[in-house]
Amino acid sequence: MSNNSKTLFLFLAILYFSSVSAIAENEDPGLVMNYYRDSALRLKISSKNKFSFFTSATRTLPFLGSETSSMTASLKEGNGQELWMRNFRYIETIKEALERECPGVVSCSDILVLSARDGIVALGGPYIPLKTGRRDGRKSRADILEQHLPDHNESMSVVLERFANIGINTPGVVALLGSHSVGRTHCVKLVHRLYPEVDPALNPAHVEHMLYKCPDAIPDPKAVQYVRNDRGTPMKLDNNYYRNILDNKGLLIVDHQLATDKRTKPFVKKMAKNQDYFFKEFARAITILSENNPLTGTKGEIRKQCNLANKLH
Repeated sequence: MSNNSKTLFLFLAILYFSSVSAIAENEDPGLVMNYYRDSALRLKISSKNKFSFFTSATRTLPFLGSETSSMTASLKEGNGQELWMRNFRYIETIKEALERECPGVVSCSDILVLSARDGIVALGGPYIPLKTGRRDGRKSRADILEQHLPDHNESMSVVLERFANIGINTPGVVALLGSHSVGRTHCVKLVHRLYPEVDPALNPAHVEHMLYKCPDAIPDPKAVQYVRNDRGTPMKLDNNYYRNILDNKGLLIVDHQLATDKRTKPFVKKMAKNQDYFFKEFARAITILSENNPLTGTKGEIRKQCNLANKLH
């Protein structure tokens, strides 16, 4: 997909696969609210000081949705995710600070989830209370990511089915795709809609801007060439995305399908008119993703370094 344009799928996979922290050796409370309340870190994790997740929140939004270990493998195996993986360094910065203060306590998976929570707020979205207590995986599996995350060129049927498998219904999927309201799409991911012929489904007025930002049919994959997902409010999580795609200004195929498919269009129209409804469904879907199939208790490990399993140190 794209860098921040994959804000839905890649912004949500860590929540899908995240593996995560134990309380006692023989006790597994699962995910709970305020998991670290008895930890020396409780104030530092919840406040916006040097250990706050807020400072790098907007940098980590694209990660929400892909498992820590899967993302790491994606980077190592060079499957085209390097552009969005570069922001993983902000997660490492938080991890390093926490390890200095209280080593072996906070998992990388929880760091990602809490960074996402604060990032949503930083971009104008709703505050979503999320449970913690995840542990990290001992293996990195890029193939898992590919198996479970729909591509931006997939049919809407595939997109809906993938998310239905983890308990996300149609309005939830429409809301999650609303995270395309934020960030940008790299030209390499959208030139197929511009060359050799312009996709007739695109708004002609928007095409002019897209061609200006992406002048080459075969862009340099390492060049920073992109189009903002939402030119009106590019760094604000809001319902303007839905108005854009109803006006045929969606950059990705999945954006266009969302606005035209009879299963999703009614929810697109409702969210375009009602931001509170969008936020409600978005918060519900994020919560489901964040609690799906985590490692807790004594499963997995607390990684010392987020891009490596402990056995590789």
